[in-house]
Amino acid sequence: MKRRTTPAQTAILDLLKSSGSALSQDMIEQKMKGETDRVTIYRVLNRFCEDGLTHRIVSDDGKSYFALCHGCQGNHHTHDHFHFRCLTCQKVECLSEKVQVSLPQGYRATNVNAWVSGYCAGCI
Repeated sequence: MKRRTTPAQTAILDLLKSSGSALSQDMIEQKMKGETDRVTIYRVLNRFCEDGLTHRIVSDDGKSYFALCHGCQGNHHTHDHFHFRCLTCQKVECLSEKVQVSLPQGYRATNVNAWVSGYCAGCI
């Protein structure tokens, strides 16, 4: 079933596209300045994840961030990369370096969540 596009979806997608980095629900809510309520933002972000537009990144501090998917095809997501969180400005970025994990025979990974925390170039 095709979903209709709402003004909230369009605004949130535009924010994610223009940000250049992953955003948390709180960050999106703050940037929208009350145009959309917290529950709607949460629903839209979850729908984007379901539809393969974004992926959820759970930070080393337990907070969820959302980044646009690049290079994903359909329901096949390739999120086996590192994420970087700046301790000063809180910017979260997907890094191109792939995470490689050797699992014992008979095991299969379905998700990798790898973090690097430190200071981005703008905050050093």
